[in-house]
Amino acid sequence: MPPRDNPTARQARLGGELRKLRERAGKTAREAAGLISTDQAKISHIEAGRIGISEDRIRRLAVFYACDNAALIESLCAIAREHRGQYWWDEYRGILTPGFLDIAELEHHAEYLRCLQPVTFPGVLQTEDYARALFAGVLPKLPDDEVQARVEHRLRRRGIFDREEPTQFQVIVHEAALRMRVGGRKVARAQLEHLLDVSERPELALRVIPFTSEDFIEVTQTALYAGGVVPQLDTVHIDAPFGGLFLDAAADLRKYRTLFDFAEQASLEPEESRSFIHHIAREL
Repeated sequence: MPPRDNPTARQARLGGELRKLRERAGKTAREAAGLISTDQAKISHIEAGRIGISEDRIRRLAVFYACDNAALIESLCAIAREHRGQYWWDEYRGILTPGFLDIAELEHHAEYLRCLQPVTFPGVLQTEDYARALFAGVLPKLPDDEVQARVEHRLRRRGIFDREEPTQFQVIVHEAALRMRVGGRKVARAQLEHLLDVSERPELALRVIPFTSEDFIEVTQTALYAGGVVPQLDTVHIDAPFGGLFLDAAADLRKYRTLFDFAEQASLEPEESRSFIHHIAREL
């Protein structure tokens, strides 16, 4: 099977974790290749996510790397068992760019999510009209069928709340996001009312950083912290005009955990936040 041209972020993460284990063990790619009877080039492809790897080989490599973290190895094997077409977002492969599929995949597999939003709302909490207004404003202008596919995909991401055990989700939004009249007054008001409705769900904690906060919080970019099945698989996703960026280095994870903790301290309590949102909605 030829190497994948565009591995998913999750496939790349599997390979990246295997590389980390090898490097911590002080083993070379050639030594790893010799263990599983392959060549050094294939090990490089595996560690880049361009080629899959069997559970048996993961377990053999883990022993060779002296990794005794059973939970991590089981989690890596679970990723290895996944296949194309298994999940709903695969329906959009070839329709939407890979970044859309990667974010849906990240949210689906997360044990919990923490989101920091400066001027918009998390995709999974957006109404259809709000999402459509955002995508309609993209420059250069998107074709109608592209807008429709993006909106449909965004709405289907809500499935993380419809499971038997919904994903725990903490959202911290800046007051700027509450006051942006995306799509006009009617759409913006409906979006705020939707936020108030979903904020009553036990798995969702919504907090607001008001303009009056005297603590500066670096929220110029949207940040999403996705807790993995094991802490080693935690991931940060940074949204930006040039595309999403996935971070998993230990230093980056510590930095963003600190950022979220600080933002939470600077924000209003959930009940205060609900009252704050209700007040702004009444002004529209």
